Amino acid sequence: MSSSTLAHMETNDLDAFFMPFTANRQFKKDPRLVVGAEGMYFRTPDGRQVIDASAGLWCVNAGHCHPKIVEAVQKQVAELDFGPTFQMGHPKAFELASRIGALAPGDLDTVFFANSGSEAVDTALKIAIAYHRARGDGQRYRLIGRERGYHGVGFGGTAVGGIKNNRKAWGHMLVGVDHIRHTHDLSQMAFSRGLPEWGAHLADDLERLCELHDPSTIAACIVEPVAGSTGVLPPPKGYLKRLREICDRHGILLIFDEVITGFGRTGTAFASETFGVVPDMMTLAKGMTNATVPSSAVVMRRGIYDAFMNGPEWMIDLAHGYTYSAHPLAVAAGLATMDVYQEEGLFQRAADLAPYFEDAIHSLKGLPNVIDIRNFGMMAAVEVSPREGAHPTARSYDLFLDCWQNGVYTRFAGETLAFSPPLIADRGHVDRIFETVAAALKRVA
Repeated sequence: MSSSTLAHMETNDLDAFFMPFTANRQFKKDPRLVVGAEGMYFRTPDGRQVIDASAGLWCVNAGHCHPKIVEAVQKQVAELDFGPTFQMGHPKAFELASRIGALAPGDLDTVFFANSGSEAVDTALKIAIAYHRARGDGQRYRLIGRERGYHGVGFGGTAVGGIKNNRKAWGHMLVGVDHIRHTHDLSQMAFSRGLPEWGAHLADDLERLCELHDPSTIAACIVEPVAGSTGVLPPPKGYLKRLREICDRHGILLIFDEVITGFGRTGTAFASETFGVVPDMMTLAKGMTNATVPSSAVVMRRGIYDAFMNGPEWMIDLAHGYTYSAHPLAVAAGLATMDVYQEEGLFQRAADLAPYFEDAIHSLKGLPNVIDIRNFGMMAAVEVSPREGAHPTARSYDLFLDCWQNGVYTRFAGETLAFSPPLIADRGHVDRIFETVAAALKRVA
């Protein structure tokens, strides 16, 4: 064993872990560590209880360490720790696929499992291109994303994503990608409650790209029903229906990235149900297993699956997959999570709490530096003005730290603080969260 390895073991100095999406040197000077969690709260090494206003990373919808989910995973690891799904299978994988398919809207009833939202997105993009090829429409290779969209960190997801800092190094490495404009316009939408009244026409930007590229070359368009990681951007009223109509007119597959919005975040099982718009595919992750074990999925319309079933029966239908697709522990966690959602009525609970949540966050209007508040379902964000001459995230980072130090964990992204508490939250939790945020806004210059 090397001397450096021994030093890390003896000192636990944090240097060995290259942390994702983190200012590593800044963090390691003053680390924010959690050692336990239960329900709505994290526990820190010094015993503090910190309310989780972000469901971890938009993912712990049923609350931390739910006993039923924990028990299911513990039982599964002693029964079947791993089973391959290449040319083999295990029963619970098919059960979870069936349950997700039954929950999904319309004829989205076929499920391909992966392990993260990023993998689900790359999978959906590959399926879209392969589907057109299987139908003899192989000239469709272009993929359309949206500015300010986030679709994970795979090469495909980074390419169709529209957050400029994520795209700088790798976003150009997938050819045939373009973006429709984003929907965020403060001059028209500031302090909207729920869906903005203005902006349905912004979907017509897809027609511009069809005219530019020729729609017969476009395979798919992918959007988040409600953009999450870029600061919670609810779509304008009618926007998604208009996008659906344009895709139908030109034979383009519409993919909804529901990695964040899936499993109750908008008050129904999926945002597509909330908005009454059925896409051709959905990408799911996060709340699918309550984040207990990493897992994700692509849910597709039956016709997409059927297009692959025309070759010889012995031939692999899609040359794609992951060693851990439908991992037994993830599937066990997923089945237990589906039970919890149903037995505890968490989707309806989210719908019932959403108006109170909306009123609470909009009570912050008028506090120092607040330039916008937006919300939909159990998702919301406060946007603050950047400090003059400072990095755009400086003020939001300081607000994040102030909230953490005062017992509330939230997310900051760009100039926003984003909120997505577990769906088990009650009014008392909501009050505590936004009272803490209000105090931080008054303290942080």
